[in-house]
Amino acid sequence: MAENQTPENQNSSDEIDLGQLFKLIGKGFNSVFRSFLRFFLYLKKNIFILIGLVVVGLAVGYGLNKIISKKLKTEVIVKPQMESKNYLYDVINEIQSNIDSKDTLFFKSIGIEEIDFDGLEVHISRVVEEGNLENDLQYFELLQSFENTDAIADIVKAELQNKSSFNHRITFYYKNVELGKNFANKVMLYINTNIYFDGLIEVSRGNATSRIEQNQVLLKQVDEIITNYTNSLAVKKERPIGERIVLDNQEQVNIADLFQYKNLLIRDIETKKLELKERTEPVSIINFGQPQAVKKSFFGKSIVFIPLLLLCLFFFVSILGYLNNKSKEL
Repeated sequence: MAENQTPENQNSSDEIDLGQLFKLIGKGFNSVFRSFLRFFLYLKKNIFILIGLVVVGLAVGYGLNKIISKKLKTEVIVKPQMESKNYLYDVINEIQSNIDSKDTLFFKSIGIEEIDFDGLEVHISRVVEEGNLENDLQYFELLQSFENTDAIADIVKAELQNKSSFNHRITFYYKNVELGKNFANKVMLYINTNIYFDGLIEVSRGNATSRIEQNQVLLKQVDEIITNYTNSLAVKKERPIGERIVLDNQEQVNIADLFQYKNLLIRDIETKKLELKERTEPVSIINFGQPQAVKKSFFGKSIVFIPLLLLCLFFFVSILGYLNNKSKEL
């Protein structure tokens, strides 16, 4: 008899538990709905106050935007030459320190007679190029085809030099357009006035010029040898193209090696010409930007921030008043 009554008791207890669960869920929905209604009634009761605060905040924010002068900036993209990257960062830190201390004597010494320190700042950062994963994978696959060739060393060297010589962005912040532009120009002139690096650049340019002249002489000699060999082929057509040339009182030279040597000379001349073009100053200026307005974040704009601030203050005062009334009921 006891075994037959046990399932009935379990079924009835399960039905009671489910009923209680549904009642709890119903009470939860009712509580949420009542809270929503209370909040709706609270907004309805204070709707005119809230609208007034928003209108006042918008008016105050609009007025502040008109009164407060906007901040401007000029961005200069530069490339350090002759290992001058550390010097560049040091001199920018020096200038910013003099701005913080408002050292007018220092700025007069570099040719800046009139300066406005209000909002004046100088910052430097590295220009990071955006990479493309798909393009990088294709590049590595192409690089593998040169794995067992002599060209791999030149390719890796060029890539390492490219990755290690980053461009940098110097940003000047200011409020007065004319004074700010003059400040940026004078600072860039000051950066590129360095006796040590000027001496290095002069020696480097002299070496590059001498190297170009020597390579051009060698290139002329190689062209003469190749021309003479070509003329001799016209007379003796039976001589194979890969035969060695026997120079007067000299050892034999392979014609293929001559062509390879000629290409190396041409490439070296091109490289040295690029050095002469780039190495004119310690810090090469790639782009000197024009003044532009500094973009503010959404919450940094007064016309948005002030209305939100007034609404938050109103809700904060209302919550404090509600808690104060509840504390009196205890």
